[in-house]
Amino acid sequence: MLKSGVVFFIYTMAVKFGKTYTSPADIICLLKQRGLQIDDADSAEHVISNVGYYRFSAYLYPFLTQPKELHLFKPSSQFRSALNLYRFDKKLRMFLFNEIEKIEVSLRSTIANVVAEETGNIFWVTDATMYANRDKFNKTMVLVDKELKSSKEDFIKHFKGKYTNDYPPAWMLVEILPLGVVTRIFENIADNALRKKIAARFNLPLPVFSSWITIVTLTRNSCCHHSRVWNKENAITPMLLKKSEKPWNSKSVSPTRVFYNICILKWFIDIISPQNDMKGHLKALLAQFPNVDVTAMGFPELWENEPLWQ
Repeated sequence: MLKSGVVFFIYTMAVKFGKTYTSPADIICLLKQRGLQIDDADSAEHVISNVGYYRFSAYLYPFLTQPKELHLFKPSSQFRSALNLYRFDKKLRMFLFNEIEKIEVSLRSTIANVVAEETGNIFWVTDATMYANRDKFNKTMVLVDKELKSSKEDFIKHFKGKYTNDYPPAWMLVEILPLGVVTRIFENIADNALRKKIAARFNLPLPVFSSWITIVTLTRNSCCHHSRVWNKENAITPMLLKKSEKPWNSKSVSPTRVFYNICILKWFIDIISPQNDMKGHLKALLAQFPNVDVTAMGFPELWENEPLWQ
């Protein structure tokens, strides 16, 4: 029995990384020994050489038997199936980024212009009185100064050459700042009514809007850094939209998987571009890869019948 007030700590002793470099040819041999079927060893070696085994191993993982730590493959597992997953994930990222680009442009414009319109302050981004947290503002200004100094954009060069202001107006600054910085600026706006007006432009309550633009930013970063997205769980669970005048998902859609993220993108796209064919493009992408397990992505059965996608 543990005595009251006594705290026990369990320490894990750190060890040096013991793995050594393994050539692509040796990796292919090892995969064969573990039960992976490889029809063309030279072609597989070429893939490993150019993609890197560390990155590619994430697409082999679904084909491992339990327990995964044994690194043994399920019967009939094929290298080309993992390569198919890799190619699908690449096209999925391209699809997502194409939609996110439209959302990002709209978010930048809306945040900059709504505040400028409502306050009459076109330089509000760099005005400390606009923000709730001065420390966060100061940290943001370090990033603003860095981006402004390094920017090679013609409109920034033109502004610096023609005007004496220390900083350009809001609609210029948001064009050179990373999306994550723009969302940080939004979150720090002191006037809650301004933030609600921005969220209302996208038919969302403020807490949900704040949560969803975080998901958009994180998804964008994954696409930009070529990270795996197809079956990855969200590190941050997006806030659920409980009441809405616009069609949304049923409760059967899991908020932890990429399909929910795609639905968030669809919500924004439907407002930004009402005549979009995002559903058609998504169905065409899935049709190219019929062997991909969409349930691992969080797709419910008959996802096309979800209210959002009707």
